[in-house]
Amino acid sequence: MNTLVIDNKSYVVLPVKSYEALQKKAALKSRPEKVLSIEEARVHSKNLIKKWAGGK
Repeated sequence: MNTLVIDNKSYVVLPVKSYEALQKKAALKSRPEKVLSIEEARVHSKNLIKKWAGGK
């Protein structure tokens, strides 16, 4: 790992394998979005349509 300073900003240079490992680790920590059932999706979409239609 090397550090570069360009215009008073510090940058870190990593090998590709280390960068990919960091990306994988970060992806595992993020929570996946909630998957809705068909009924929940219908209710949610109807509520959004009502909300958008009411604003016009």
